[in-house]
Amino acid sequence: MTGGTRPADGAAGADGAAGADAAEPVTILVADDHPLYRRGLAELLAGRPGWSVVAQAEDGLAAVTESHAHDPDVVVMDLNMPKVDGIEATRRIVAASPRVGVLVLTMYDDDDSVFAAMRAGARGYVLKGADQADIVRAVETVSRGEAIFGPSVATRIVEFFAAPRRAVDPTVFPGLSQREHDVLDLIAAGRKNADIAASLSLSEKTVRNHVTNIFAKLQVADRAEAIVRAREAGLGR
Repeated sequence: MTGGTRPADGAAGADGAAGADAAEPVTILVADDHPLYRRGLAELLAGRPGWSVVAQAEDGLAAVTESHAHDPDVVVMDLNMPKVDGIEATRRIVAASPRVGVLVLTMYDDDDSVFAAMRAGARGYVLKGADQADIVRAVETVSRGEAIFGPSVATRIVEFFAAPRRAVDPTVFPGLSQREHDVLDLIAAGRKNADIAASLSLSEKTVRNHVTNIFAKLQVADRAEAIVRAREAGLGR
């Protein structure tokens, strides 16, 4: 991760007041499909000395267009937006201008969303429940080229990389992602969705989505058939 990585709240080690002492002006694009939240956030950030909200976007496609037009220092990006979601919008923005720092500000804290945002090029990931001061601090950190993650998200990242991971033979079900392999391995071991969710630090909804994708990719009709296929391939042991 570029720069330093630290939690977004003061209790987790942030240092000093954000924004007020910044030597360089910071230009910001706010992308969120909820008008009241978007405008309130824009007003909050525009109120910081030397900061300017150069544009607002109500969907992912507009976020990409406005970013190309204004080349802001920071894009504050929601994930669940119409036309183009925040992950794809982040990918397009960073591909066009790597200097732009994308800070994801969302309600979603599941592993899939966090790591998809990181792979797309986001420098930060903070939940909408964060305090205003934490959001401001996150914007400042990203504007400096550093990475920042909210406390619960940082914990998920640490747990994900600390968890022992069984090597997967890439020739076994090559159409599955690593996460889908993990889920299938636990399915083959007879684990239920709730147990799989707890083991992999995922929501049950995310696990159900993975299961649906696995069934489609393996072209199986149900869980029993998936278990047979997986065990024949050596999973679930």
